[in-house]
Amino acid sequence: MSDVPHEPPNEPTAPVDPARCFGGVVDAYHRGRPGYPAEAVRWLTGEQPLTVLELGAGTGKLTEQLIALGHDVHATEPDPAMLDRLAQQVSVTRLSQTAAEEIPAADASYDLVVVGQAYHWFDKERALPEIARVLKRGGSLALVWNVRDERIPWVKRLGRLIGNQDVTASGPDDALEESIYFGPIEEATFKHWQTVDRVSIQDLVRSRSNVATLSQERRDAKLAEVLEFYDDFGRGMDGMQLPYLTKCYRAVVGVRPKPKPDPDAESTSSGADNASADSAEYVGEDTVPVRVEGAAADVPGITDPPTDDDSGMLLIDFR
Repeated sequence: MSDVPHEPPNEPTAPVDPARCFGGVVDAYHRGRPGYPAEAVRWLTGEQPLTVLELGAGTGKLTEQLIALGHDVHATEPDPAMLDRLAQQVSVTRLSQTAAEEIPAADASYDLVVVGQAYHWFDKERALPEIARVLKRGGSLALVWNVRDERIPWVKRLGRLIGNQDVTASGPDDALEESIYFGPIEEATFKHWQTVDRVSIQDLVRSRSNVATLSQERRDAKLAEVLEFYDDFGRGMDGMQLPYLTKCYRAVVGVRPKPKPDPDAESTSSGADNASADSAEYVGEDTVPVRVEGAAADVPGITDPPTDDDSGMLLIDFR
């Protein structure tokens, strides 16, 4: 039950699954969320064109960058409203409404599986073996998050208002660190800035899972708080430059689950044939893509860090 008394008559009373709430705020999500700097995407993928499976593609913020770099992308997303918006926004050859736990692809189909801003929603016990299954020998799993740079005091204040789950949920977890399917994890961080005005900051807030699952009354109250903050710290028509750290991770597949046995195949009594379908085989580790230096592409909502940016200034509370 809701912890807010006297809910409006049309307000849903059943709890909303945060992982499935984004379809209801799809327009706000697409307008308000930042894209990804091109140099970060290059680091994730490398120079050569790859066959890429994108899981949790959302409205295509990362998809369009992958395609722009020449990769053959199969984009998947479990939410139909998000997937529809992706199809309208990005010209991609293959789209699937599916989740990471059951991937509609044959074994060893992709050079790279990439996940932007969604890995923390996965059921890792089911998703990681599936991801390993569809990767080719030497293929990689790549994860990326845009995280507000809350080393800056006013950005930290904003995070306390709208929720900082991206900060706490970003990065590989124990499931990946300890997985038998993947090798050591490499990481890199890239900085970029999103121009936010009085309208787009409201979209940013509406697109947060912790806000999207609130009652209408509480959402309105949260937006009012954020607008009060913006009027204090923003610059009117000029907006504000919201700093982000794009945190990137990649790990090469080391072992792959054995293919499920063909039920029509003739069974034998050999020990190998009686092995569990969950057992794994070593498939080797090839070199992973190396970072490619380069300036960020001209992506809406992303700007290069100001030329006078100085990490020594991070503790100053700018007004």
